[in-house]
Amino acid sequence: QVQLVESGGGLVQAGGSLRLSCTASGNIRSINPMGWYRQAPGKQRDLVASITSSGSTNYADSVKGRFTISRDNAKNTVYLQMNSLKPEDTAVYYCNGYVRTVDNYVRDYWGKGTLVTVSS
Repeated sequence: QVQLVESGGGLVQAGGSLRLSCTASGNIRSINPMGWYRQAPGKQRDLVASITSSGSTNYADSVKGRFTISRDNAKNTVYLQMNSLKPEDTAVYYCNGYVRTVDNYVRDYWGKGTLVTVSS
């Protein structure tokens, strides 16, 4: 079985920073891409940032210049450094990975989410 587990969420003041981490475990051959999504109450789940195994990144316009996604392939870990946080960044943040297992089965996996609350 494959699991993705997020950490690093919490309460922060506007203008502050948080770093989210997500580590995947299991019989994993590769994960490509990995990404972060977020969902606020009453809103759809949207892509925040994604990163390929080679390091190519994509960001939502709302976070460009403030958030940075990175990954450590050897550790099957993806990070999201969030700076200059705004109240509108408040959401549950979900880790996502498109996983290829050691026996070459592929499917999308999701973490359970970590809550980020930004106070004004």
